Amino acid sequence: MNRNEWITQAARLQSADLPFALVTVLSAQAPTSGKAGDKAVVTPDGQIHGWIGGGCAQPAVIKTVRRALLDGQPRKIRIAPSDESAERDLGDVLEFGMACHSGGTLELFIDPVMPSATLTVVGDSPVARALVGLAPRVGLRVAVVAQGAQAADFPDADTVLDSDDAAGVSARLASPFVVVATQGRRDVQGLKAALALQPQGLWFVASARKAGVLLESLVASGEDPAAVARIVAPAGEFIGAQTPEEIALSVLTSVVAARRGRETLVPQVQAAVTASMASSALTSDVATSLAESSSCCSTTGASEPKEAASAKPVAPVAASSCCGGSKKAAATAAATASDAVAVPALTAEPALATATVAASAKSSCCGG
Repeated sequence: MNRNEWITQAARLQSADLPFALVTVLSAQAPTSGKAGDKAVVTPDGQIHGWIGGGCAQPAVIKTVRRALLDGQPRKIRIAPSDESAERDLGDVLEFGMACHSGGTLELFIDPVMPSATLTVVGDSPVARALVGLAPRVGLRVAVVAQGAQAADFPDADTVLDSDDAAGVSARLASPFVVVATQGRRDVQGLKAALALQPQGLWFVASARKAGVLLESLVASGEDPAAVARIVAPAGEFIGAQTPEEIALSVLTSVVAARRGRETLVPQVQAAVTASMASSALTSDVATSLAESSSCCSTTGASEPKEAASAKPVAPVAASSCCGGSKKAAATAAATASDAVAVPALTAEPALATATVAASAKSSCCGG
């Protein structure tokens, strides 16, 4: 067996954008066939390319590799002689008992190599364009979905779809993360296309007030309430963002946190929408507001929807929105939520976890 076969296989798998783990023997106590420095590439289906020791060690390695490829986190394991094949978490190392008669102890480091995650940006707004330009700099592939979009306008994108038809988008794309940054142009169509992808994380760049109206309209139109409730709006971490580039940075911060398995605060609008799911029919006033709402930065009183009856007011916060103005500060202060609610929070890429998080007031009209 060629002990350096892992080099060729790693290059092949990486060029095909397929997941694998690089397993390295850190130390070996005789009698073991694996020696310190031996390496192998291990794929999710259990194929081993290279050399890390005999058959006694391989089941534990394959089991741990599969776990690492689920959450993207490296691990150190120890395989030692034991009467049982028990597994013990010792904090800095995971120890497996080895019932084989050959004896010896192996310590191995398992480093998962994940394929590039794809961020889908829905919309052709200034924030959308800034996101498309910034995301590849943090290792994300980018797909763009916008009605009438042209590939030449998005040189940093890997894929550009010129239609936001939900059925067509879901047939052509698979993406764990989606940001809807339509900003008043085909908002509902963009949100429906995003939901059709069934992403792990979905962010909507909009004010809390506007997002509340649109998310309720999605439920009223037949979208899955649970899926709608997972839409993060306003999008992004609060950094006082004002320009499209700053807003894009704040949103991308949330995407990276979700990709790396960090919990993010769930904005207030989600609590309000979740609380009102049972009575999701729009009133005529809300429907009128939806029709008049053409921009996340609208500050005219006529376009502001009435608050949900079940919502509780929150204390006003200082305005630092991309649009500015006292009217937007008032609109932000009117955002509604429970003080602490159990809602889905984004964690590691393979799954969503449920966490109880405190509501965090956002003051940017675009979620920055």
